[in-house]
Amino acid sequence: MWGRSALSRAGSFRPENLGPNALALVGNLCFTIFVLGVLIFTIIAATYQPEDPLFHPTTKMTDYLTSTIFNGTLTSDNTVSRTGEDLIPMNQTVFSNFINISDVETQKSEDGGDLGASDSESVPENCNGPLDCRDPELFHLMMRRTIEQFKDIHFYRFGKPVAGSNDSTCDMAWRFRPKEGKIAAFYKDYRRFVIARSENCSYSVVSVGEYHSGVNARKRKKKAGFEKTSKKQEAAGLPLLPVLGESANDSLPVVESENSFSRGKYLVYNGGGDRCKSMNHFLWSFLCALGEAQYLNRTLVIDLSICLNSMYTSSNQDEEGKDFRFYFDFEHLKESASVLDQAQFWEDWGKWQKKDHLNLYLVEDFRITPMKLQGLQDTLIMRKFGSVEPDNYWYRVCEGETESVIQRPWHLIWKSKRLMDIVSAIASRLNWDYDAVHIERGEKAKNKELWPNLASDTSPDSLISTLGDKLEDGRHVYIATNEPDTSFFDPLKDKYTTHFLDEYKDLWDESSEWYSETTQLNKGIPVEFDGYMRVSVDTEVFLRGKKQIETFNDLTNDCKDGINTCSAAAS
Repeated sequence: MWGRSALSRAGSFRPENLGPNALALVGNLCFTIFVLGVLIFTIIAATYQPEDPLFHPTTKMTDYLTSTIFNGTLTSDNTVSRTGEDLIPMNQTVFSNFINISDVETQKSEDGGDLGASDSESVPENCNGPLDCRDPELFHLMMRRTIEQFKDIHFYRFGKPVAGSNDSTCDMAWRFRPKEGKIAAFYKDYRRFVIARSENCSYSVVSVGEYHSGVNARKRKKKAGFEKTSKKQEAAGLPLLPVLGESANDSLPVVESENSFSRGKYLVYNGGGDRCKSMNHFLWSFLCALGEAQYLNRTLVIDLSICLNSMYTSSNQDEEGKDFRFYFDFEHLKESASVLDQAQFWEDWGKWQKKDHLNLYLVEDFRITPMKLQGLQDTLIMRKFGSVEPDNYWYRVCEGETESVIQRPWHLIWKSKRLMDIVSAIASRLNWDYDAVHIERGEKAKNKELWPNLASDTSPDSLISTLGDKLEDGRHVYIATNEPDTSFFDPLKDKYTTHFLDEYKDLWDESSEWYSETTQLNKGIPVEFDGYMRVSVDTEVFLRGKKQIETFNDLTNDCKDGINTCSAAAS
């Protein structure tokens, strides 16, 4: 048998057999490669975890929006989402036209002007009566006192004073920004002035109240007060700038009539795997839907109920029932784009769909591009997403050939006015004259393998040495940190006046305006000041410091994402 077997093998090498044997060998090899390829693809598909979509852009705009921003408190993840106001360029034409003391004196010398104040002057007969807060003389005095007292601020508009809480107080509002501000935005403040009158009827300002103490001047007025205008600015058609500190009007839009609803065209995204993901993921997908709606010239039907990812919650569990308006400026969105609340839409759809023969066009494949839907006349286009990730992520609609067609409208998403008002209140308490330091410790400081030097570089002794070369002694220093025990930084108090986020808890506690307004928005249920809110406020206060010292750029040579990742992060 051994001989026969050997002869059989030898026969396979006969010339007439070489061709078929070679073909069989190549076929077997190709089949093996194919099987291995399928196996590898299956393993990758089963274990694939897509990157945070915010970090997968192509345009310069999204490159800017998705660039890494430091993380403030609570988590070691990059949890802060950049929004549309971060895109607005700093335009010196807008910000150079501020009001000086000399402008107030010039306005005082002119007859009438743009003051919009009463023509009546103070006379001895009414010296003992209630203050006339409309008196131009008093208006000029209050403006001068404000400009002189707040030296780190540029003023752009003063509202006409109104009566305060009693006969000796007046409330006045103004628009301003810090002199060394790095954010392209205006701010609004309104304060209460205590006024004294002498026997000869001359006025003097006894005191100026705290931030937003002049509540009677809060209401917006279009043509009252004193403002310098620039013809160059008006002609330039410059972008709308946020005015932080104004009251929020985030009531839901409504359809005026059955006829208006039936004539409308709508787009709704249904289902999908985006829920309870990071806020960056949510925005990337939401702005894809909003961009498609604008491309198709349709109203986007949106679900204002958000599921907050566990990285932001005190329970460490995903939490449903959060409101979009807690985190973003819905007033700006509804005034700038056509949107409708989902609950309101389905109520109206239920009433009028059959009666008015309204059609629904269902799309169940994200690969059907917006370009293919452009000519549809159906009242409602519904994109329905399945249960298999990542193909059920909304942002998949805007990938591929669509990416060059659908532009995400970042300019429509601004941060919540209520959260930004807390930021302004903190900065105002620091008189807009402070430096800011980000000190990240937490789990990273404990991980010596990935961050070998972080713990020692952020120790009090090291911080005193490092900051001594960067900050002047005696400065007010706001510290954004995830170190739970802020007493850890007590040694810094010998050189600086330190401040932390929790020092300002009164701005969101049960007696605060934020608490009252969010509770009302949430149908009477109190709202937790959650982790995303904390890190948003912490970050924005940091960004308004005159000097900004960051952990991984200024305090340690360790890489933000671990050892040997600095070059990758830089690219």
